[in-house]
Amino acid sequence: MIVLRYQNAMEPHIGAAGFAKADFDRALRAFRPGFRAILRDRRKLPFLELPYQESLFSRIEAYARQVRGRFRNLVHIGIGGSALGAQAMAGALLHRFHNERSKPRLYCLDNVDPEETAALFEHVDPRETLFHIVTKSGETTETVAGFLVALDRLRRADLDPSEHVVITTDRKKGFLKRAAAALRVRTFEIPEKVGGRFSALTPVGLLPAAMAGLPIQEIAAGAILADEQCARKDPERNPAFLFALLAWFMDARRGRRIHVIMPYARALRDVADWFRQLWAESLGKRWSTSGQETNTGPTPVLALGATDQHSQIQLYMEGPQDKLIVFLVPRQFRSDVTIPSSMSDPSADFLHGKCFSELLSAEQQGTQAALTAAGRPNLTIEIPQISPRTVGALLLFFEMAAVFAGRLYDINPFDQPGVEAGKKAAFALLGREGHADLRADLERRLAVDEQYTIR
Repeated sequence: MIVLRYQNAMEPHIGAAGFAKADFDRALRAFRPGFRAILRDRRKLPFLELPYQESLFSRIEAYARQVRGRFRNLVHIGIGGSALGAQAMAGALLHRFHNERSKPRLYCLDNVDPEETAALFEHVDPRETLFHIVTKSGETTETVAGFLVALDRLRRADLDPSEHVVITTDRKKGFLKRAAAALRVRTFEIPEKVGGRFSALTPVGLLPAAMAGLPIQEIAAGAILADEQCARKDPERNPAFLFALLAWFMDARRGRRIHVIMPYARALRDVADWFRQLWAESLGKRWSTSGQETNTGPTPVLALGATDQHSQIQLYMEGPQDKLIVFLVPRQFRSDVTIPSSMSDPSADFLHGKCFSELLSAEQQGTQAALTAAGRPNLTIEIPQISPRTVGALLLFFEMAAVFAGRLYDINPFDQPGVEAGKKAAFALLGREGHADLRADLERRLAVDEQYTIR
């Protein structure tokens, strides 16, 4: 299902910047116990259970069938892990212009930008809209704000929220859980031990996918196939572990702290965007598991092939030696365009009769070859084509890679204390009860010093 090609991160292909065979073998020996411990304790990885919950998929599909024909719009309100998984599946699997030709039209409110929010609520008629409200805690400020606006629009139109709202949140606690009970709104649950960035294969991502008509059982089937690959007990045959090992080595041993994920398919751009959060939030940590201050973690960057060959590749080719490039490539496309011989000229004749898929492949392979010749390490992740199965496989593959990388970096890949600090600061500045002391401290820190201001 997933093929990892890593020759261009090895010394024989890129020289001193690469992973020497002796170092590679030593790393495999050193990390084998940790690798085996992760595979042995799979029960500690609850996200691995998600693709096998057929009864949940049936409930989601039944609900989607029940409401799909009633609404012109589905507005998904969430942020971070409560939005990116849904966007990854929709971006990869729906027609590029789905909202112009099909319903329900799918919109995602994943920010609190006032102009974007106002424009969305002006655009959708609440009478024709189902709002999917998503937050694990049930109290995420941005999501709660969007929910309150949606609720107000429904009440102004004299509409029953129980007919126009569905909530995905914690099973027992949080504001949204209480609100759902008060409003008699249908709810779906995020498993207690599954964090937001690992929740794509819960109702967080699967409910909007099913509403849009995507085969969520096939997405889960692809995740199961990837799970089988990522459970291989030989580390040299386990693609998720090898990807994590190579990424860690390039960061920790070669100073390549920027990991560029570069899909050569517009449909995979949102999958790469989802990966950015997974990699950054899972691996960017101040403290090691032993309590040592480590301030570790690579910086993930998104680039889109071939677009960003014309905006970023110059930097990657000749700039600082601090990047690992990860190509994400489908071998086949779902549709294609042949280049006609509309005009004869030596500058265009070589294109006649070729397909855009050939052109994009040549762009990717040319970039890969040029980077390799320049001694710039790069990896390639291949999938057969973009399909529900391969998208499900990619999600689980990267999730397992993040877990393996967490062991390599000696950090906890599941917590997010840095995110929580920012949330508490926002609570304080907005006047939430119980945060007065923090607010006073923040106001001191945010006070403008005119000595360092130019007007």
